[in-house]
Amino acid sequence: MTVTFPLKAGASLRVMPHLPSMLVISRFSPEEWTAYRDLRLRALAESPDAFGSTLAQERERPDPEWERRLAAGVSSALDLPLLARLDARHAGLAWCRITPDSQHATRKAALYQVWTAPDCRGHGVGKGMVETSIAWARNNGAQGIALAVTCGETPARRLYERLGFKAVGEPQRMRPDAELMEQSMWLEFGQEAGSGKELP
Repeated sequence: MTVTFPLKAGASLRVMPHLPSMLVISRFSPEEWTAYRDLRLRALAESPDAFGSTLAQERERPDPEWERRLAAGVSSALDLPLLARLDARHAGLAWCRITPDSQHATRKAALYQVWTAPDCRGHGVGKGMVETSIAWARNNGAQGIALAVTCGETPARRLYERLGFKAVGEPQRMRPDAELMEQSMWLEFGQEAGSGKELP
């Protein structure tokens, strides 16, 4: 498998596993806002327990708001909205954001909205999107990357742990009106699983 990580915002990651499948992960373009909207709504419908937002909330957004949201993310040097394609079909999405901390002169990244379509699982889509986000955040000066995952022995949590994320703090309610709990996780750069091999 050949992997090329993005060194700068706007570059793409291409993963080419054993044929016949080909996975391509790249930054969304502004024109792909309908793909972003559709994937996000599919994610909330298929995996409602994985996200803080709900399908009902997101369905209320008018199309111009979806378009503006993606355009703002694509144009920002601190955002990386990712689209995964498997054999040319839309396979998943993720969003990474860097937040400068002026008080401590540091930059921290956060990973949101990670989701892989059910018919595309088992092909490294989620792993590829997370690794792309890690590489991008590192190369843009972040000291680490945070995320939150639904409590339990889920495939998502096992993936994050394999990539070196550690649980931090106590579990919190995912939403005020839900019993679901989520666990914050943190990856300090330099402590990634297999970090003896430096990422480009």
